[in-house]
Amino acid sequence: MIDDKTLLKFDGPVPRYTSYPTAPHFTDAIGSEMYRQWLGEIPGHEPLSLYFHVPFCDTLCWFCGCQMTVVNRYEPVASYLDVLDMEIDRVAEALHTRRPVRHLHWGGGSPTIVASDDFKKVMAHIGQNFDILDDAEIAVEIDPRGFTAVHARALAEAGVNRASIGIQDFDPAVQAAVNRLQPFNETKAVVESLREHDISGISFDLLYGLPHQNVQTMISTVDLAVSLDPARLSLFGYAHVPWMRPHQALIPDELLPDGRARLALYRAAAGRLAEHGYVPIGIDHFARPDDAMAQAIDDGRLRRNFQGYTTDEADTLIGFGASAIGSLPQGYVQNAPLVPDYRSAIEGGGLAIAKGIAIDDGDRLRRAVIERLMCDLSVDLADEARRYDLDVDLFRPSLDNLLPLQSEGLVTVDGNIVTVPEAARLSVRVVCAAFDSYLGQGPGRHSRAV
Repeated sequence: MIDDKTLLKFDGPVPRYTSYPTAPHFTDAIGSEMYRQWLGEIPGHEPLSLYFHVPFCDTLCWFCGCQMTVVNRYEPVASYLDVLDMEIDRVAEALHTRRPVRHLHWGGGSPTIVASDDFKKVMAHIGQNFDILDDAEIAVEIDPRGFTAVHARALAEAGVNRASIGIQDFDPAVQAAVNRLQPFNETKAVVESLREHDISGISFDLLYGLPHQNVQTMISTVDLAVSLDPARLSLFGYAHVPWMRPHQALIPDELLPDGRARLALYRAAAGRLAEHGYVPIGIDHFARPDDAMAQAIDDGRLRRNFQGYTTDEADTLIGFGASAIGSLPQGYVQNAPLVPDYRSAIEGGGLAIAKGIAIDDGDRLRRAVIERLMCDLSVDLADEARRYDLDVDLFRPSLDNLLPLQSEGLVTVDGNIVTVPEAARLSVRVVCAAFDSYLGQGPGRHSRAV
């Protein structure tokens, strides 16, 4: 058994590895013209994945780490949607043909800040430019506060079949401390409304590491969440990064649990979810055994992208909207983070790429190794190296980097097979960091592993 002291010994800042190379290493060497070229090179028959970012909320949650702006009127949202429609046209033109889409995800901010009729119009516009397949997963992140049956009906009419609902914590004291008041009955009503409109793929987001949380409140939140029978839950560790998100300074450091307390919160929540029959997925997801994500982990098909763990197997993820990131076979691109800059680029007749990075087979190999570790907790380095016709010996420095972790039992190395024990699941990002040839270069700062 690996004790808390050992886990916390390596609880340093490391990337979340939703990409490799990670976003701090993107540069302005990649711009809109390169992106246009990359889009034109994507094989026409391959299904795409699309992500749409809505960078607006009507209230500020102090824990939020998203790229967003608080608005108190709808005009900025409506105006933004006009620009989003223009970007959709521009990207579709660069792709040359109407491409098939198997996954489509709306994130934010709060996508449900978009008026129901406007949401349906944008979805129709997407359908005019892309071939959304009959079996496509169409997911929307939902803020339950103010969500009504009218919203649910509009989502269903637009083809949405999966909803990710932000909960964080049901305890009133915790909610007050992070400026997100959200009674359980309000969330319950939203879930019931979604199901009445045949949106049955329900996911919840929970956070640990917030002010005033303790083991009992954490277990209570899990029990209340499970009572609504979600197919999936995420259990994220709150990332306190006020140097990146200044509003997080509204949460006093002295109210945050220390490493040992955070670990206790995670163990309590994860243990309770296991008692309820949910299967652990990677470092922060749980799914019912009959859910597609649990089946993907069994089949070795689980993937990881900028939305976290996913069943999406597309090689190309195209991001739309301010700050949206895209992943293409040639590399990564990110739109201008600020809405005025994004708007200027699109209205100026171009695309909105502000930065990115081109990748080679060495990057792709390391990305594959990191992804398998993040998803399966195990990887055969030799098998992955063969896929890219590269020598497995290039990992010798990485294996040397793992020696301190091996001595503590946080990882095992058997020939070319690297495995993270179940008891060290939370340390897998630290193991992945040993294979990250970019880490330590540039200005990137990251959240804690635990």
